[in-house]
Amino acid sequence: MRQTGPDPASTDHLTDSIEALLPALEAFLRFEGPDPAGRRSAWYPLLDRPLPARGSGREAVLAEMRDLLIPYGLRIGHPGFSGWVTTAPSTVATAADLAQTVVAAQRWWATSGNLVDTVAMRWLVELLGFPPSFGGVYTGGGSTANLLGIGAARQHAGERLGIDVSRDGLDGIPDPRVYASTETHHVVGRALGVLGMGRANLRSIATDADGRIDLGLLEAALDEDAAAGRTAVAIVGCAGDVNTGVVDPLDDLARIARERGTWLHVDGAYGGFGLLDDRVRDLFGDVTAYDSFAIDPHKWMAAPVGTGAVIVRDEEILARAFAIETGAYDRERDREPTMGDLPSPFLELGHGTPDMGVDFSTPARGVAVWAILSEIGAEGMRARVTRHLDCARRVAERARGSDELELLIEPVLSICCFRFRPPGVADEATLDDLNERVLDAVRARGRTVTSSTRVGGRFAIRPCFINPRTGLDDADALVDEVLAVGRELAGRH
Repeated sequence: MRQTGPDPASTDHLTDSIEALLPALEAFLRFEGPDPAGRRSAWYPLLDRPLPARGSGREAVLAEMRDLLIPYGLRIGHPGFSGWVTTAPSTVATAADLAQTVVAAQRWWATSGNLVDTVAMRWLVELLGFPPSFGGVYTGGGSTANLLGIGAARQHAGERLGIDVSRDGLDGIPDPRVYASTETHHVVGRALGVLGMGRANLRSIATDADGRIDLGLLEAALDEDAAAGRTAVAIVGCAGDVNTGVVDPLDDLARIARERGTWLHVDGAYGGFGLLDDRVRDLFGDVTAYDSFAIDPHKWMAAPVGTGAVIVRDEEILARAFAIETGAYDRERDREPTMGDLPSPFLELGHGTPDMGVDFSTPARGVAVWAILSEIGAEGMRARVTRHLDCARRVAERARGSDELELLIEPVLSICCFRFRPPGVADEATLDDLNERVLDAVRARGRTVTSSTRVGGRFAIRPCFINPRTGLDDADALVDEVLAVGRELAGRH
C-alpha cells in the first residue's frame, strides 16, 4: 500500500514517551518481591504474537512496554546478583545511553559525540596505566575487541614477512599459529575462524598448578612450530579468566613475545580493571609491553551492554589491518579535524577513523564511559574494584571458616569458587549433584543469584562480583543462602 501521508512512526513526544515508562523502570530497579520473569505463562502469550499488519500506535506500544516488557525483565542489576560476568548499567550510564541514542547515534562528523568518544578513549588509556602513545577504539564488546587485537597481530605477522594480509590474504604466511591457555575464553578461537587463520590453529596450552598458562609448555610449542616452519602470529595472555579470575604470568609472556618477535595480546575483558587494585596490580606486569589489550567497560565499569574496547600500542597497524576503501561520497574522510569553528559539522569526519574496527556506521559508545568517569572519577572506579575484590575475599574467608563449605581455589580478582560440603560427605559425584541442586534452589529463592563452573573437575558455585550495587553484605547474604539451602537439601536443620 502506498504511503501518502506522514510516516506512521512517532518522531515527537519524546518527553511524554519516556515519562510514561519511568515509573515502571523505577519499580523494576527496586527489585521487590520474587522475580516474576519465571512466570512465563503470564507474559509469553501476550508478547509472542504474529507480525501486525497495522501498528497499534505509540501509546499502545508504550503501555505494552510498561506492563509486559519492563516488569518481566532481567534482574542482573539486583544487589544480590553475582552471576556470570555481567551487570546492569548505573544510573548515569543509562542516561548517557539514552543521550547517545538520540544525539550520537553516529560516532562520525565533528559533533560533541565524536569528541567525547575520543576523550573517553584517552581517559580509559590513562585510567589503566597505558602510556598516552597507546590508542584504541570502542567496540560492541569483548568478543569484537579480541577479534581486533588478533587481527592487528595477523597484520603484524604478515608485515614482518613483507605481506599486506589485509590486502592480499594469508597465502604468504606459513601455517599461522596463535598460542593461549586452555582457560582462555572461546571467543579467541572464534576470532581465528573469522580472520581466516582457522580455529584449529589455536594452540591451547595446558595450565600449571596455579591455573596459569604453563610457560614451559608454551615455549616447547613455539620451538616445535618454529622448527616446522610455522608462523607464530600471537601469544594471548589472560588478565583474569572468567572461570576463576586467574591472571596469566603476563610479564613472562611479554618477555617470550619480545624474544620471538611475536605479538602479545592480552584479554582483559573481565579482569582488566583489576589493574586498579594495588593488591593485585603486579600480576598484570608492565602494560607498556602489551601490543593489544581487550577490555569491557560494560562489565566492571557498568556501562551499557555493547561497550567494549581494544587498546593498542600502534594504531597504524590496527588501521591497516581493518582498512576500508573510500567512495566518492567519502571526501570528508580526507580532511583533518580542526579545532576551529566550522560552518557545518558535516564538512569533516571528526576524530578517529573507521579503519580501526569492523563497524563503519557505529554509535559513540564512549559517551557512557565518559559519563561514568565524569561522575565517579578514577578514584571511584578504584574503590569499586577494591570493594569487589573484598567481596570475593569475604566469601573465601567464610568458606575457610565453615565446616560445611569448601573453598576450591583462592580468589585472585573478584571471583570466588566454593561449594557446600556437609561433614561426612566425600563422594565427588554426590557433592556435584548436591551443589547443582543448591545452586538451582538458591536462584529459585531469589534473594541472590549466582553462577557455576568446574574447578579441578568439581562443580563449583561461582560468584563474580562486578555489580555497582553489590557490597560486602550481599557477599555474606550469598553465603548465608548457600548454607541455608544446603542444610535443607542435605537434611541438616
